[in-house]
Amino acid sequence: MKNKILSIVILTVVAFMGISFTIKDGTRKEVKIEKSKVVWKAYKVTGSHVGTIVLKEGSLTFEKDKLIGGKFIIDMTTITNTDQKGEYKQKLEEHLKSDDFFGVNTYPTSTLTFKKVKVIGKNSYKVIGNLTIKGITNSIDFVVSIYGKKATATLKVDRAKYNVRYGSTSFFDNLKDKAIYDEFDLIVDLEF
Repeated sequence: MKNKILSIVILTVVAFMGISFTIKDGTRKEVKIEKSKVVWKAYKVTGSHVGTIVLKEGSLTFEKDKLIGGKFIIDMTTITNTDQKGEYKQKLEEHLKSDDFFGVNTYPTSTLTFKKVKVIGKNSYKVIGNLTIKGITNSIDFVVSIYGKKATATLKVDRAKYNVRYGSTSFFDNLKDKAIYDEFDLIVDLEF
């Protein structure tokens, strides 16, 4: 009986030590939402539109001075258009929030979680993460640059992967000049 208990204790200690060496421990730094900015830019056959969207919360995780992780929640209800005014601006914002696009009544937030971070330069990191939009999660990769307490990144997002169908040639034929390209950009400037 003593040998059995001793074996269980040793096994538990060894397992705990193994876990403690494999879990990444780091310093989490909260993003200053009011000083950070996310700009979206979408493209169509006849031009483009640009606007902003607000982070609900976000953090970057560092080990010593190296980026090792990050997690962000995007407030989809804050989608705004900045290249139009008046009625056209309002109509586009309402349309983007509707079920034709991001369905913000059902899906008020989207998330981005870093899964793997690799140093590729003095201040640059290649990130592989999970992006969830409309309850659908896909892998995405992008480069993050860190300078002091600021971080920048540009993400190319394929909306077809998230079932955002309106005007998409991935779902509809014969759209001609009404087609909206599937890829859109998110240009991110963070302060933490």
